[in-house]
Amino acid sequence: MRTGSVVVSVLFVVAALVTGCSSAPEPAAPVAVESGARPQDPKPPYPYRSEDVTYRNGDITIAGTLTEPEGSGPFPAMLLITGSGPQDRNEDLSGHRPFLLLADTFTRAGYAVLRTDDRGVGGTSGVLDEATYPDLAADAAAGVQFLRGRAEIDPERVGLFGHSEGGYLAPLVAAGPESNVAFAVLMAGPSVPGADVLIEQNKVVMAAAGAPQADIDTQVGFLTEWTALLNAGDIAGAKAFSQQHNDSLPEGQRLPQPVLDSLNAPYMSALLTYDPKPALEALRIPVLAFFGGTDMQVIATQNEPPMRAALAGDPDATVHTFPGLNHLMQPSQSGKPSEYATIETTIDPAVLTYVTDWLKQQVPPR
Repeated sequence: MRTGSVVVSVLFVVAALVTGCSSAPEPAAPVAVESGARPQDPKPPYPYRSEDVTYRNGDITIAGTLTEPEGSGPFPAMLLITGSGPQDRNEDLSGHRPFLLLADTFTRAGYAVLRTDDRGVGGTSGVLDEATYPDLAADAAAGVQFLRGRAEIDPERVGLFGHSEGGYLAPLVAAGPESNVAFAVLMAGPSVPGADVLIEQNKVVMAAAGAPQADIDTQVGFLTEWTALLNAGDIAGAKAFSQQHNDSLPEGQRLPQPVLDSLNAPYMSALLTYDPKPALEALRIPVLAFFGGTDMQVIATQNEPPMRAALAGDPDATVHTFPGLNHLMQPSQSGKPSEYATIETTIDPAVLTYVTDWLKQQVPPR
């Protein structure tokens, strides 16, 4: 028997995983949020330059914003890579713009920062659902090459910063042959396959919402069988299985067909079948991987130990968990995604200081 709580979990956890911000079954409290209203949102005048830029990866036009310190350089630089789903260059979610804050913080510290719209968002062309991980890795690699081609940027000191799914893609790019990526920062980046992340996420979010164990078991069974079909490359079987599951539910509890279709698109399949271990094990550059202790999306107890093991051969790797912080690195004792919008802090200042200090030690600015 499939109950309403199971359906809600599919809708708000599986489907919302594509947006990079899954939600607990209980809805978030309504919060009136004006653009720029959060206390940490940067406000002009800015002590650095900001330029809207575009560049190409094959047929794809990628649009973003490049911020640079004042002066002639050459500056160390980094590309920010967003979490899962269609995100804009600021990673705008739940009334927060974490990538805007990160770009401001790092540029003030002496680093050039490029943040971009995802495929199909803002000024970037393409369709995210049709993209594979080689496609997305190539998009990021094109950003690295764009930065290296700027006269004011040091081509030997260009790195990557990935949040959530961006923590999958950054090591994948950095571990590529002759990538010459200088460093990588992984914020709540998973260290286990996507299907494992999804299943554990469902267990934790449903339990926190008070779902009966029978409902959790039913949900986990559905996800296990569905993702096994994706892992086997049986896309037709995965589509048929998820369609049958959806059609068996009462009409008011079914996923809309476009949402259901997106769950079996190439992009979602790539996300759920990706194993980050080989790329992480191949890294021999400075790496900072950090987690939030109350994160319900990329759970620290599931991901920190494998991250440490995968990076054990890298002498310049640091792995750290911040107690009491959620997936966005906001202070949160519960970690519930439904609370993201209600928390005024965008990123805990201690995280910004920790990461900036690490960058200054590993890749000193001019």
